[in-house]
Amino acid sequence: MARLFGTDGVRGLANAELTPELALALAASAARVLAAHDRSHRPVAVVGRDPRASGEMLEAAVVAGLTSAGADVLRVGVLPTPAVAYLVGSLEADLGVMISASHNPMPDNGIKLFAAGGHKLPDGIEDEIEAGLADGKVRPTGAGVGRVTDVEDALDRYAGHLVEATPHPLAGLKVVVDCANGASSAAAPEIYRRAGAEVVALFADPDGVNINEHCGSNHPEKLRKAVVEHGADLGIAHDGDADRCVAVDSAGELVDGDQIMAVLALALAEAGELAKDTLVATVMSNLGLHLAMKAHGINVVTTAVGDRYVLEELRASGFALGGEQSGHVVLPAHATTGDGLLTALRLMSRMAATGKSLADLAAVMNRLPQVLVNVPVADKTAVAHSAEVRDAVGAVEAELGEEGRVLLRPSGTEQLVRVMVEAPAQATAQAAADRLAGVVSAVS
Repeated sequence: MARLFGTDGVRGLANAELTPELALALAASAARVLAAHDRSHRPVAVVGRDPRASGEMLEAAVVAGLTSAGADVLRVGVLPTPAVAYLVGSLEADLGVMISASHNPMPDNGIKLFAAGGHKLPDGIEDEIEAGLADGKVRPTGAGVGRVTDVEDALDRYAGHLVEATPHPLAGLKVVVDCANGASSAAAPEIYRRAGAEVVALFADPDGVNINEHCGSNHPEKLRKAVVEHGADLGIAHDGDADRCVAVDSAGELVDGDQIMAVLALALAEAGELAKDTLVATVMSNLGLHLAMKAHGINVVTTAVGDRYVLEELRASGFALGGEQSGHVVLPAHATTGDGLLTALRLMSRMAATGKSLADLAAVMNRLPQVLVNVPVADKTAVAHSAEVRDAVGAVEAELGEEGRVLLRPSGTEQLVRVMVEAPAQATAQAAADRLAGVVSAVS
């Protein structure tokens, strides 16, 4: 059977693949596994969700599962994923559950789990939880059944934390924020205002079905227009659960996660806070990021694709900044997971402190043209072991030299091989990617 947990929790079509029955069993097993280390008190779980319609149903099932396992539940309502992670630590809970499918369309939903302190779970713990789904353990009765409390000041707690983590007030900055009709719809405008910015909110009216619908970080087109129309200094676009963001400069040009990391890395280095002068990025980050960091004496450590792998490297090595091109950015001094609101606040703080525009700050990095071709294959393993493919990649790498990059990566869920090429010119990257795609297709 396929593993239940993916790279970011359990996700699927709500009420079809991700059923209330599965959510209940998953929550009960998580409570048993994550609270097993400490029997001195009744386990406590923080539960939050994004505003999609199925979240109401799944929240009820998750709460039932947790309380049936004897855990008390602190229900925080609709809040960003990083707010739930923060509150797990702040409220000294044993675990946290976020019900969200992030940037996925509304019919999907997901369950993300956090351990004590608000940390994501390693594979081994996820496997234990999955193995415990069929556990016939006797459930508590009477006073042993968990209780439910609504945390009325959850947003205030999270907002206070983020404003405190913003090193420079944002007075004088005007920002347009696209909340994706998602979990940040109340939080982002409120928090940015508290930090001192003038805020114009877009797509901040969730109705349960409009989350991520032609808006948010995957669809920033309307934000780009709005920034120019409102004469704003920048725009910020969040995804459905606000664990990431992308930005837009005053001219409406997109500033992606790589460029944001470049700006934040230099700010931290200048303040003496960039541990070991190192940034953590994934293999998909643009070569331009590597070249920009090298020019400023900053090392780049690369990981596999997925913010969980960035997090693992940050924790294992004690680094201070990491993230993905998609806008997942992690600042371990202030958050245990990617936090789109924290990222945006730090970016705006840098603008306010330096007096520079976002375009000027982002210009530290020259984003090289990047072409990605998905090649359907019959056998991903055959491609991986092909001498012909290896020779073709070597030839392209030799042609590009230090001014380009090649990455071949098998899809984790489909019979595809992803061919990515970066080069100084779009035409060069496209030609090389097409040539390699042809070789991959022929050998499979």
